[in-house]
Amino acid sequence: MISAREVVVTGTGLISPLGRDVPENWENFKAGRTGIERFPGNGRPDSLQYLGKVKNIDIPEGIPAKLQSQMRFLNRGSMLGFRAAYEAVRTSGMVFLQVPRERRALYIASGDLTKVGYEFMHPAIMAVWDGRSGCVDQRRLNSMSLEKVNPFFLLESICNNAFSFLSAYFEFTGPNTSLASLSPCGGHALELASRRIMQGEADVALVVGCGNWISDVPLMEMDGLGILSRCRKGEKSYRPFDRHRDGFIAAEGGAAVFLESAEGARDRRAKVHAVIKGFGNCMEIAESRRLSVPSSVSVRSMRMALDEAGLDPGRLAFICPHGSGTRKGDRSELRSISELLGDQWPDVPICGLKPYTGHMAAASDLAEVIFGIMAAAEGIVPATLNFHQADEEFSMLNLSSGFRQTDLRCFLSTSYGILGESSSTVLEAVDGQVSW
Repeated sequence: MISAREVVVTGTGLISPLGRDVPENWENFKAGRTGIERFPGNGRPDSLQYLGKVKNIDIPEGIPAKLQSQMRFLNRGSMLGFRAAYEAVRTSGMVFLQVPRERRALYIASGDLTKVGYEFMHPAIMAVWDGRSGCVDQRRLNSMSLEKVNPFFLLESICNNAFSFLSAYFEFTGPNTSLASLSPCGGHALELASRRIMQGEADVALVVGCGNWISDVPLMEMDGLGILSRCRKGEKSYRPFDRHRDGFIAAEGGAAVFLESAEGARDRRAKVHAVIKGFGNCMEIAESRRLSVPSSVSVRSMRMALDEAGLDPGRLAFICPHGSGTRKGDRSELRSISELLGDQWPDVPICGLKPYTGHMAAASDLAEVIFGIMAAAEGIVPATLNFHQADEEFSMLNLSSGFRQTDLRCFLSTSYGILGESSSTVLEAVDGQVSW
């Protein structure tokens, strides 16, 4: 039975290295495929040639002429977010004439690094570079910049690049914000949007996560931090929670969910995919007070989400942790889950989903929520690709290495970020006829 005061998911959108929309992503997901591939060239080291890259971005038709010119300002990450948002709105079946514009909320999570590094200046710099002296003629650089540099580079570089465009395109003028706190901000955006509906400040909400982590400078920076995999096993190198894990593989993508009040969904007889049950958001600090991962990064946020949902862990179909694949990060997450489950619920399955797409920054949060909804609705516990054996410390945990069946429909999705941000969400998937 769904309460009229609850918030429900009625639309989803996803474009990733695994597929161009939700159905294609889900088909490839169930087949156990990965969207990670090798892209040689660009002078990158071998380990940085494995990426999760979207092949094609299909632009929707019928974009109003007054907005078409604004599309030139959208960077690649924002275009991916727009494509996912379009699918989420379309699949919701919402007729917006029924909802005043000021009652439509918009929350965007951007972990996008498309323009970090100023690669757009490279053509102008090379045109005036004197190889003999190793100097650049500053006057010629100024003139060349006018010819060879996109004049809209600043607009393409800002973190809320997609925000004004999406607001104008969908005419969402209600509660809103744009977040840029990297990995967990998809979960943050989902909570903010849900609470605006819960508190009666909005009737519907669009939540979008988008990110591109595969441009040259971000890749080199993350490689320097030691958080990327060495890719010794090629596209199978991303293996969260495995004893031989050595980091993640970067990717790009866009994911979106459309939310509305259960009352509104009931009145228009909308198809409901899931019910939002609870949230938890915390900031942990490493014991050493250094810039490191805390020893139990997500236990408090998971408990908060379950408490709000009114569930004990034993009623979860599965837990979907962040799964960065780093030594410290995965250890901290699994310690958090061990503390959460204790000796009472040792059999709750745990699955990491990022190896299907690669780490898509802020888009991964919402992508994993969508995968979780699809899996729980069909009674499936997802497999963790490339997982074989856990560290001895976590051998008692039920880490999912293969697909299996479940009769439960609730799941917990968790994300964490550098320095201890943690965001957790509990959802209940809906399969078949909704009971009001």
